[in-house]
Amino acid sequence: MYFKDIVGLEEIKSHLIDSVKQGHIPHARLLHGPAGVGKLPLAISYARYLNCQNRGETDSCGHCPSCQKIDKLSHPDLHFVFPVVKSKVSDEYLPEWREFLSENKYFELNQWLAFIDAENAQGVIYSKESDEIIRKLNLKVYEAPYKIMIVWLPEKMHEACANKLLKMIEEPPQNTIFLLVTEEMDKVLTTIRSRCQPLSVRAIRNDEMEQVLQSKFGLTADSAKSTAHIANGSFLKALQIIQSNDSNNESFELFKEMMRSSVSRNIKAIKAVAGQIASIGRENQKSFLLYSLRLFREYFVSNLNEPSLVYLNDNEKAFGDRFAPFINEQNIETFNDEFQTAYRQIEQNGNARIIFLDLCLKSTMLLKK
Repeated sequence: MYFKDIVGLEEIKSHLIDSVKQGHIPHARLLHGPAGVGKLPLAISYARYLNCQNRGETDSCGHCPSCQKIDKLSHPDLHFVFPVVKSKVSDEYLPEWREFLSENKYFELNQWLAFIDAENAQGVIYSKESDEIIRKLNLKVYEAPYKIMIVWLPEKMHEACANKLLKMIEEPPQNTIFLLVTEEMDKVLTTIRSRCQPLSVRAIRNDEMEQVLQSKFGLTADSAKSTAHIANGSFLKALQIIQSNDSNNESFELFKEMMRSSVSRNIKAIKAVAGQIASIGRENQKSFLLYSLRLFREYFVSNLNEPSLVYLNDNEKAFGDRFAPFINEQNIETFNDEFQTAYRQIEQNGNARIIFLDLCLKSTMLLKK
């Protein structure tokens, strides 16, 4: 991963590059900000630049031995810590991690856990990981200027592990750098946060995202604008939208059936549509829930009489002419919470039939014009 591969965030890239040129290199950085904006790619690109033997003005050279080894994520002075399962340590999943990162620059925890077949297990950085970190970082730098430890999602770190690391993060061995990448800064141990220099990574601007969506994915200007608007600063979400476009027609039909049965309070129809959604498979169910969340948001905004802020196709608009008035200040937040909760439950392999029947019944109570 190189700085040039990261969507937008030009001022943050420049800040990191300039800090290296000026020799202002903190021993521990904490990259924080919204999900899906490229914090981990930034950390890897920064690590590459630190150890590049022929740094350019705006990026690493890509040709020196250090860059070539980082291309394969096999540099002996670059280490990773990340959530795993089965009480293991990160190195036991290192081949899978390298393969996963080679195929994905923007991703979320559940995608990584699905890749390693974690099933219902929650990703954790276990307490014994701290011993591995201490062992690695107490070794001398092998061949690069810096030994770098990238910790992805330190908020998933077992408290015992975090406590063991405090002293090392505060006073690391010479030429050692910690790069922590978090999605939930408030869940990172306070004592760890206080020992790191924070770097806030903002959401990607719509214009930055639109340019990439058109140049790399061939989207039209209108499609790129709509996708960037819905993605709300997350390039990961934009990728998910592009991948799910083919299933949007099915999701739209299911959404209509679900809302119509809920408005009419037809229990037989409610059970039927809940069963139908439960039968389409977990990934399609997740796409349906994300799609529904978007429609709720767009229908709510359409009630504000600001057409320029609404991004709906012709079929969605036609349905919204009658349905949008049902979405209002009294229910929009609850709809968002309930559908987000259902999404998390599906990710955790909950019983889809129960989840969607419950969701339909809750929608019935919320849809009061």
